Amino acid sequence: MSSVRFDASASLLPPELEPGADQRWSTWPASSPTQRGPLPHPHWLVTASAAFDTELGIVKTGKEADVHLIERAVPGTAGVLLAAKRYRNTHHSDFHRSGSYEEGRTMRNTRDARAVGRKSAHGRSVAAGHWAHSEFEALCRAWQAGVPVPYPVQVSDTEVLMEFIGDGRAAAPRLAQSRLHGEHLRDAFAQVVGILEAFAGAGYAHGDLSPYNLLDDEGRIVVIDLPQIVDVAANPQGLDFLHRDVVNVSTWFARRGLDNDPEELFAHLIGMLW
Repeated sequence: MSSVRFDASASLLPPELEPGADQRWSTWPASSPTQRGPLPHPHWLVTASAAFDTELGIVKTGKEADVHLIERAVPGTAGVLLAAKRYRNTHHSDFHRSGSYEEGRTMRNTRDARAVGRKSAHGRSVAAGHWAHSEFEALCRAWQAGVPVPYPVQVSDTEVLMEFIGDGRAAAPRLAQSRLHGEHLRDAFAQVVGILEAFAGAGYAHGDLSPYNLLDDEGRIVVIDLPQIVDVAANPQGLDFLHRDVVNVSTWFARRGLDNDPEELFAHLIGMLW
């Protein structure tokens, strides 16, 4: 990994404090305010320019991106674990996100938009960065709307850094891995309804909600994977995405023995939209 120095004062550090293998200088000092998470920043966030980012391994591989575990810390002090989601360009990915998610969105740079449309090398790189920034912005909006999501720390090129949800170095399990059934899932279902309500209250649908992108953090349900978040009013298929979210999660709970009415829930969410 490249040892790029972001703090001019770092040159004054003794050699033994230079980043080693699988380390880099913290990317925080080089990020602009618009590339950082919502204020106030949480107390646990390490913002010191002398901090290192240390690679600890891969948490998850996916079609569009891989999630890595890193520790951000000033050498000799306690640090914090972060999840680094790194998007691959379409040349190295078998993932092709439906254009229907993009309806109602615009890409600011028209040259970039044309390059993405042509699927040129530049366009593939732009697309990866576009989805990274889309996810970061979605996490920020969700966080500010009160949706339980990992705190979005920062975004840089094709990498989104966010709060790591887990115990120690072990990531929290997905809701789909739960062994609970029936009434034992009542609290989890109530939390998922709360997530849907928070999204709807802000005018959004997750767009791809399922038990596979809901984490069970010791009883607290946290939603992840947000790059495709849909503005229900701006997207012509917004209500379809919202309905699919409801049906996906309602069907899973029903299969686990917890009766619920997806159409009643959908109608309730519609009422929160307008």
